[in-house]
Amino acid sequence: MPRPHVIVIGAGLGGLCLAQGLRRNGVSVAVYESDDSLTARRQGYRIHIDGNGDRALARVLPGHLHELFRATAGRPRPSTPVYDHLLNRIAVIQPQDDGVHLAADRLTLRRILLAGIEDAVRFGKRFVGYKEEPDGRITASFADGDEVTGDLLVAADGINSAVRRQYLPHARVVDTGLRQLYGRVPLTAQTRELFSDDMYAVFTPITGPGKRFVGVAPVEHPEPVGKAVARLAPGLDLGPGEDYMTCSFGARAELLPVDDEELRAMPGAELRAMTLGMLDGWHPRVRAIIEHWDVDSVFPIVLRTSVPIGRWPSRRDVTLLGDAVHAMSPAAGVGANTALRDAAALADAVAGALADGGGEAMARAIDAYEERMADYGFDAVRVSAMNGHRMLGQDPLPAG
Repeated sequence: MPRPHVIVIGAGLGGLCLAQGLRRNGVSVAVYESDDSLTARRQGYRIHIDGNGDRALARVLPGHLHELFRATAGRPRPSTPVYDHLLNRIAVIQPQDDGVHLAADRLTLRRILLAGIEDAVRFGKRFVGYKEEPDGRITASFADGDEVTGDLLVAADGINSAVRRQYLPHARVVDTGLRQLYGRVPLTAQTRELFSDDMYAVFTPITGPGKRFVGVAPVEHPEPVGKAVARLAPGLDLGPGEDYMTCSFGARAELLPVDDEELRAMPGAELRAMTLGMLDGWHPRVRAIIEHWDVDSVFPIVLRTSVPIGRWPSRRDVTLLGDAVHAMSPAAGVGANTALRDAAALADAVAGALADGGGEAMARAIDAYEERMADYGFDAVRVSAMNGHRMLGQDPLPAG
């Protein structure tokens, strides 16, 4: 079959990972992102990368960029200590996986994933819809009036996916009932003492009355980021690469003293003050961690989840990956890894269809990709929802 052109909507981790994999396989690709830049809005900080995520990155990235990812990702303790609000350790959860546990900074990873494909990514392009062409191709339309035509349209546009709304209008995203505030505590000689040694782990939950919770997780670079860049990708700008502890606070929405609109409007200093007001009676060290939040880093999120659906009739010209199809609660820590796994699998599927040499091969490849992706993706949604319900008070998943 002729070399196809793939249109990717969304330049998050999954969209950029897919673009890298397609480019590596000689497939024409263009990525369209509604944000004006990688740093246009805050999307989170530390990401736990497990074996699935690392293998996906190894498959799609040029060798030196995967090595750079590894050189800029921390190695947290693999176990998960669980504390109560008085800092009594009540459990230690040991991992039951393949032993890969990396702590990456989200923005650093996105910059690595963008490296070498900058010419394929267009920022400031808000997707509004698609239409099928008589020749079997597909045209994507954007808010500025532009249109682009390709052979495959991929929804990588996250939990609010406009592609999904048109492609799978019956697929639902629901409120979990939880609200979470994300922030960072810079790791200095002073702040390091706030965290016991076992808190330098993949994740440390601290649970309190009323299902309120604080979570901490480190990003510690194995070597100075600038040194790693100079060694592996001279000229690439990954930012300052400071060590920090991600620190989040979460609670049921009805327990907060403000509604969602007020929450979104509050500056970081007010969010910190509100959080401290909800931690009365907690251990002084937990309160001190929140007091050391970098207030400019703090932002709120309404936690939502997709609702698993049955298999849909696949098409050769539209598909989905990541949060656009199986957004999930963070309670299992696998959302980003699942998106990366999707992206690598889809890149392999497209490359395999090209090797088979026909349009029907592409249809079969997309169908097989969606079959597998829906299975493991919605399984992850269910596990995340179950963990969130048990540990954090998340609403149970509604029936599909």
